[in-house]
Amino acid sequence: MFDRLKLTATTCALALGLATAAQAVELEFYFPVAVGGDAAGLIQRMTDAYMAQTPGVTINGIYAGSYADTTTRLITASRGGNPPHLAILSAVDVFMFLEEEIIEAWDNHLSEDEIQTWIGGFYDSFRANTLVDGLQWGIPFQRSTPVMYFNREAFAAVGLDPDSPPASWEELVEMGRSLTLRDGGGRVQRWGLRIPSSGFPYWLFQGLTAANGVELMNAEGTEVFFDRPEVVEALEFLVSLSQEHEVMEPGILDWGATPRAFLDGNVAIAWTTTGNLANIRNNATFDFGVAMLPANTQRGAPTGGGDFFLMSGHNDAETRAAIDFVKWATAPEQAAQWSIDTGYVAPRADIWETDTMRAYSEEVPGALVARNQLEFAVAEFSTFENARVRQILNDNIAAAIVGEKTPAQAMADAQAAADAILAAYR
Repeated sequence: MFDRLKLTATTCALALGLATAAQAVELEFYFPVAVGGDAAGLIQRMTDAYMAQTPGVTINGIYAGSYADTTTRLITASRGGNPPHLAILSAVDVFMFLEEEIIEAWDNHLSEDEIQTWIGGFYDSFRANTLVDGLQWGIPFQRSTPVMYFNREAFAAVGLDPDSPPASWEELVEMGRSLTLRDGGGRVQRWGLRIPSSGFPYWLFQGLTAANGVELMNAEGTEVFFDRPEVVEALEFLVSLSQEHEVMEPGILDWGATPRAFLDGNVAIAWTTTGNLANIRNNATFDFGVAMLPANTQRGAPTGGGDFFLMSGHNDAETRAAIDFVKWATAPEQAAQWSIDTGYVAPRADIWETDTMRAYSEEVPGALVARNQLEFAVAEFSTFENARVRQILNDNIAAAIVGEKTPAQAMADAQAAADAILAAYR
């Protein structure tokens, strides 16, 4: 935990230097929580640890709810002339923040050496969402990819190899059938598979579209590709899991209830964020495994999660103090502990080289899955007017799942509605 962190000599020297350079600086810091466990408590302990070692800097960490709640509160505060100094926000909302003119590019406040050695040290796949016009607008922190959790004991009980989870869509269906248990009356006692379709349906859907070799949007955030055949095929497959193959509970499946459904043994395979790893590890009463999302034409998964954003409207001393806190929080030892305590993916290669992270990876090899999946990762869905466009996609995914539309019609409708919004940005 962060209250037990020991600073290296280098970090101590940095902290002492900051104490002189940033006397009596008070920072306000908004953060969300989107996973199970005690992420809010961890943030508080992290800021407490930093303040204890950096006299003169006060950080008021404010838990602001979900990502959406935090964004709403941030925009309200910024429009009212009282923005926080820092916020952890969803990386995909970067275009909104740019339109609102409420964030600062980190590059504009850093030396060339800091840009090269610090910003350049983050994984490219995590930087992608907030690298706009050649500038870095977000610093990766609580980053994730969706992964596949599976109940190894359930696999063994039905004659499946616990060391060989499904690696393809075909295997996902075949194993899902074996893992779905029914009583004598045909009532399901355990579902083989659960892919949540509320909360972040577009995100897990990207796990299917990326595995089918297609992106959902361009890098400029001005165009979407919802009606491509590969996207329609991915939605057809998602719908078929409950309607045709009967390996997944029908209807809209709740995001927040998914870890509990897995932990309670109600589902044998669950797709959710790697950010739930600590929660599942701490609470599972059975042996479980973690695997990459299965492939169709290729491996693929979206990145996800939140970045540190530097807010506009503050003086140089406050801005510099905010930067130095983020540099400390993302330094190897601190970031390693954060990754271990939450399950989020450590966003830099040097974090994985620490003794702390090496030991953890040996103890919990599942932690390496999300990192290794970055090789195949695509940027999380993000466009201008992202909330509106994303809701269009979510609504049409839901319409296909509940049978109100065919997958082809749902994606055609989503394409037309999104095009009408994004035309102004092309």
